[in-house]
Amino acid sequence: MTTFLTDARETVAPRRGSRDDLLAPLLVALTVVTGLVDAFSYLVLGHVFVANQTGNVVFFAFALAGVGGFSATASIAALGCFALGALGAGRLGRVLAGRRELLLGVTAGIQAVIVAETVTMTALTPIPIPAGLRYALIASLSLTMGAQNATARKLAVPDLTTTVLTLTITGIAADSPLAGATGAHAARRLISVVAMFLGALVGAELVLHVHIVYPLVIALVILAVVAVVAVARASNPRTST
Repeated sequence: MTTFLTDARETVAPRRGSRDDLLAPLLVALTVVTGLVDAFSYLVLGHVFVANQTGNVVFFAFALAGVGGFSATASIAALGCFALGALGAGRLGRVLAGRRELLLGVTAGIQAVIVAETVTMTALTPIPIPAGLRYALIASLSLTMGAQNATARKLAVPDLTTTVLTLTITGIAADSPLAGATGAHAARRLISVVAMFLGALVGAELVLHVHIVYPLVIALVILAVVAVVAVARASNPRTST
């Protein structure tokens, strides 16, 4: 239990000077963003994810098989734009090699600008969303999430990928005491799962019962905070890692 609580504390409130410093809680915040935007995309834009691309591969197969409610073009658009976002962030990661906080801050800032545009588009559009705008939103949000995923991969903070939970959940089970392991990092992994769950839950509730734009508004606020905090930390050499 002591190890579990220490792991949880180091994830949400790490000690100053630790290897990942504030990167861990900031990536947890971005995991909440994933839940928010995927709730929006799936419920508002059709059966498509902008972050969890494994789902889009399956949805594309469903569409080709003729299953109703799935769009091959929407899945391909999401996959392609996600890859473009990851490509751009990959190049940025090489330019900012060794400057982890700055990389996160710049990426989150770019995401915030794009998400701000999607907030404006969504707030001003009639419901249901016209097809042209629907694809613009899929493309924009997939770009941002591809960039986020590539940046998280570059930062390589253990068990905080921000968009993929399959390996995280596998680790919870496979590395548990029941499997004969130590259960290391169980708290961090659970926090990651809960963060995405809460983002998706809040996003779904807002879409269904308030207004479709609010999940994007909350995602924008989180991204802006992450960008400001990360850049501020990067500008202080005494605290950056």
